Amino acid sequence: MKESPSMLSPEKQEQLQENQPVPENDSGKQNRNILSVVFSETDFAKRLSELVIEPLPDDYQPSYKNDFKLVDNNKVNEHQLLKLYHDISHIPLLDEQEMHDIIPYPDITFDFLNNNHCLPISWNADHTVMAVASPYNLGNFALLWKNLYDADIEFLLSRSAFIKRYIDELYDKPEDEKEVNWEGSNEQTLRDLAKEAPIVRLVNDIFTRAEESGTSDIHIEPNENDVTVRFRVDGMLKVILRQPKSQYAAIASRIKLLAGMNIAERRLPQDGRIELAHATSPIDVRVSTVPCMHGESIVLRLLEKDSAVFDLEKVGLDPDIKEQLTQLFNMPHGMILMVGPTGSGKTTTLYCIMNILNTEFRKIITIEDPVEYQLEGLTQIHVKAKIGLTFANGLRAIVRQDPDVILVGEIRDRETAEIAIHAALTGHLVLSTLHTNDAAGAISRLVEMGVESFLISSALLGVASQRLVRRICPVCHGSGKISSDKEGETKRCRNCMGSGYRGRVALFELMLIDNELRKAINEHKDTNDITEIARHNGMRTLKEDGDIKVKQKLTTQSEVTRVCKMDIDLGE
Repeated sequence: MKESPSMLSPEKQEQLQENQPVPENDSGKQNRNILSVVFSETDFAKRLSELVIEPLPDDYQPSYKNDFKLVDNNKVNEHQLLKLYHDISHIPLLDEQEMHDIIPYPDITFDFLNNNHCLPISWNADHTVMAVASPYNLGNFALLWKNLYDADIEFLLSRSAFIKRYIDELYDKPEDEKEVNWEGSNEQTLRDLAKEAPIVRLVNDIFTRAEESGTSDIHIEPNENDVTVRFRVDGMLKVILRQPKSQYAAIASRIKLLAGMNIAERRLPQDGRIELAHATSPIDVRVSTVPCMHGESIVLRLLEKDSAVFDLEKVGLDPDIKEQLTQLFNMPHGMILMVGPTGSGKTTTLYCIMNILNTEFRKIITIEDPVEYQLEGLTQIHVKAKIGLTFANGLRAIVRQDPDVILVGEIRDRETAEIAIHAALTGHLVLSTLHTNDAAGAISRLVEMGVESFLISSALLGVASQRLVRRICPVCHGSGKISSDKEGETKRCRNCMGSGYRGRVALFELMLIDNELRKAINEHKDTNDITEIARHNGMRTLKEDGDIKVKQKLTTQSEVTRVCKMDIDLGE
């Protein structure tokens, strides 16, 4: 009969807690080689010193505690640490997205798992698959497990937060779990809930996974019986985890506390901000809450603050488009418009341009709602309509500040449009965005707002329409699968999480305003006529640019069809 931890002698219980091997019996001698983990701490320390952004402390010795102290101090992130563990020990990495319905291992204690940073993932009578946070002392651990449970063990490396989250969920004492009345709880109760260790770890785990997967938005949605957490990666939403409804009050309170929001206010929408420390660069998180049927829907947008992110080379412009766009934003005055739906990358492209124009001999002022990215050297204004600081009022003040370049976050009405155009006509370079489907549609939109055609034709230099399509994963080349360690088998690609895509690339439609187009605008030609003239003069449509990127194997035809469906339907 196998001995459970509660049945072990005091000596063995002590060995179990300290992760020391039980004295060998005959079975132990036969199974000395049940696991051969080669982990050179010398090689690891050398590789780690090359990876960290600052020199390692003089007294550093490889250990779980010391390694994760580096993670806590933002000298290295856990993803990099796990990859290094894997490279040195050759222990496979756990694919967290494939872990569903993990159940508690019988006859094992919370304290043992928590102290040893391990979690049983699956098992049968003879074999156990164990997630571990580090490769230290695994040979001893495997021998110990064999003696206690008469089972071989297979290790997978996993993030510490993943392991701790499941330990908290599966092995905490049931009497410690309390159903919280979200509506009736007072502010102090919610603050206390937000500071409990399991909730702090869970929220930190959500942020860590979001950063590692390149998530742009985190959606936390309360349902009748549970809480759903979804990530928007490369424009597509995906369910990452579901938590018991009993944890919702604590999760919401923790996020509100970090964002400086009113924890007790649940009836009105709120906005807040969180700054996440990161091993390479800080991340700004915009938090929005909206009351809904079962609590509050919480959406967090992750924005990188590093100016290196705003590189026009990374947008995906073809050389000819890039050259034309560069000529436009180097003009001394005039207006350039970026158009497209929400989430098409308009603001990011404008900030790439701002990053190039941002020199000591230029005065650049932006007015936005809200200020999404903060760049050193720019004067950035946040619209506050409640106190009368609208786009129009802000623009009137900006033109008296002697700017060279003005960025208007969005043109929403006639007053803002006219002030922006007059600024462009009086010696300023003005850049802004509009919500239209294509480049030619920007003309019709301005006319509908009530702007005179002769003002549009005089001020406008060009209009760029943009969409984002998912980029083919460079590791699996779009299949979502890579070769497994076992011959003839495949496994899911970790780089793209099995989707076949990683990152996004822009499709561009750049309409340069020449004399023929100015004449067409003054003659009130419709959108179709303006599009035909622009195409005749060399403009490439979004669909045509997408077809080129398909041939370059940057994206797929299905992606181009997905984002350009309206253009294709209209073309037919």
